[in-house]
Amino acid sequence: MSGYTIKLEAFEGPLALLMHLIEKSQIDIYNIPIAEITEQYLYYLKAMEEFDIEVASEFLVMAATLLQIKSRMLLPRSVVAEAADELIDPRQELVDRLIEYRKYKQVAQFLNQLGSERDKYFIRSPQEFAKQFPLPEGLSLDDLLKAFAALWESVIPDFAVIAPEEISVKDKMHDIMTLLRSNNGKLEFHKLMIRTGSRSEFIAAFLALLELIRLKQIMIHQEKQFAPICLSLKE
Repeated sequence: MSGYTIKLEAFEGPLALLMHLIEKSQIDIYNIPIAEITEQYLYYLKAMEEFDIEVASEFLVMAATLLQIKSRMLLPRSVVAEAADELIDPRQELVDRLIEYRKYKQVAQFLNQLGSERDKYFIRSPQEFAKQFPLPEGLSLDDLLKAFAALWESVIPDFAVIAPEEISVKDKMHDIMTLLRSNNGKLEFHKLMIRTGSRSEFIAAFLALLELIRLKQIMIHQEKQFAPICLSLKE
């Protein structure tokens, strides 16, 4: 029949194949029907050989182990042997290996899930900053107090209470687009037009910028670290 294909699953080792067969058949891992599971295992190995897939030696060793366990369970035992080995199950060693494999598999899946969650985050590597302004030395507490008092007196302005100007995000979006068009579609971030310099206007400008980026009307980029942040109209 043309177009008909059979896909064989890939397994990392014989324990992975055994666990797959056990879970697929919904078999109790503590009470494995050796005859049934051995037949399924050999059938799978035969299918691998028919598809020219090289069967690793470890898979063949497991097949031999299964056949050995099967033969031990089929052979009759004397009354003396049964009394001595009544607590020894030929399948026990295989069951212990499968249980241990299942534990590692569950841990691996959990770690893989953590890795997938971690891949959603991006962390910048630690940066080294050159000391551009060395700290002053030899200053006393009195010197600092005098400098603070002088600065405080120099910045106290005459003021009057005025009504705040309401600037909406929509207004700032219009300002940004107008400014970009008047500067050939490109503008550095720090040159954005701010009317009042108030905190509310800065917030409105930032939200307007985010909204324009979301609407894909402008792009924002930075050539290198600490370089000016530039805005440009989306072409």
